[in-house]
Amino acid sequence: MTIPTGPHPTRYPGAAGQPTLDTWQEGPHNRWTFAHLGELLPTASVARRFPAAPVEATDSLGALPLPGLRRRLEETYTDAFLVLHRNRVLAEYYGPGFAPDGRHLVMSISKSMCGLVIGALIDSGEIVPSARVVDYVPGLAGSAYDGPTVQHVLDMAIHLDYSEDYVDPASEVQTHDRSAGWRTRRDGDPEDTYAFLTTLTGNGTVGTFQYCSANTDVLAWIIEQVTGLRYPEALSKYLWSKLDADRDATITVDSSGFGFANGGVSCTARDLARVGQLMLDGGAGPGGRVVSAEWVESILAGGDTNAMADASFTAIHPRGSYTRQWWCTGNERGNVTGIGIYGQYLWIDPATDTVIVKMSTWPEPDSEHLHALQNQLLLDISRAMDSNALNSNALNGTNTTGPESKENAA
Repeated sequence: MTIPTGPHPTRYPGAAGQPTLDTWQEGPHNRWTFAHLGELLPTASVARRFPAAPVEATDSLGALPLPGLRRRLEETYTDAFLVLHRNRVLAEYYGPGFAPDGRHLVMSISKSMCGLVIGALIDSGEIVPSARVVDYVPGLAGSAYDGPTVQHVLDMAIHLDYSEDYVDPASEVQTHDRSAGWRTRRDGDPEDTYAFLTTLTGNGTVGTFQYCSANTDVLAWIIEQVTGLRYPEALSKYLWSKLDADRDATITVDSSGFGFANGGVSCTARDLARVGQLMLDGGAGPGGRVVSAEWVESILAGGDTNAMADASFTAIHPRGSYTRQWWCTGNERGNVTGIGIYGQYLWIDPATDTVIVKMSTWPEPDSEHLHALQNQLLLDISRAMDSNALNSNALNGTNTTGPESKENAA
């Protein structure tokens, strides 16, 4: 299925069309593809050390006064876990085959990162949240996005004929995955993510929460239209380059080079914690401000609880809400979190200036049982941070922005 959606940012300056599997070796494409082969062909890392990561789990959890912590991490299929307190690493755990400098897919925590880029562009006046989506992306005229505003998309307050059932082959989310190159294509699938987004329909109503991964990719398309940058470049310019990250993050791209903004980012646990610290620091990173303090405050304050219609979330967080691509628990601690399927969490505890990262590989994408266990664990850790058992020596930890954290950087 071919649906004209362009023009789009090219993969390199002056490119005439997209490099393909048939043309990537030929000039002039090869000037770019030979240095970016991972965007076109499956690649594997050749590690600079062997084995690349310990074959046994490693941890430094002693500073946390929480009995049974390692057991609870293992019971919830944890690959990487980190507690950052006042910008210092207090505790870490890495499962077998994982290490501090290893990247891990964060799934829909990618959405929260995209929300920060949108926030930067709203703060600068380049995007007006009350403007219609089609004012920025005319290619979405006639779709479900013809009418709703940018703010509606940010808050996922649009009705869409879109099933987010990850295990149903007939669901829209699986078609979305196939269009993005995450699953084997079928005859009749849209050729890329842009084309897929133009096919979405709805009943035209707004104001009620409906979790839909397509919304974030629409935000990324708006970002491209406004900045003239490919989404991976915009994510670097407006967020990642300002974190003083140990490593580059990666993002999957489709056949057109469009970054999978809704779920395709991979990074280290330590670097993901820096995103959380950015929130605690009011939107300012070591390399410069990303979003205004007001933008962060609006997230920490929570969204419209009356709009929240996700029973699985409110079963755990009765006063929960969603705003600007972040989940807001509405609990007494004011916890806000980015969440990804298969157990990815970026948990922020403003009360104790703490960030908790948990990267996991649950056996199924979404589990009410595992969500309940994991949320209780994160709450228990947050409450433990209140404890007098945390002495001053424990709180010193390791500075995540100092030379020690950079020794494994690549």
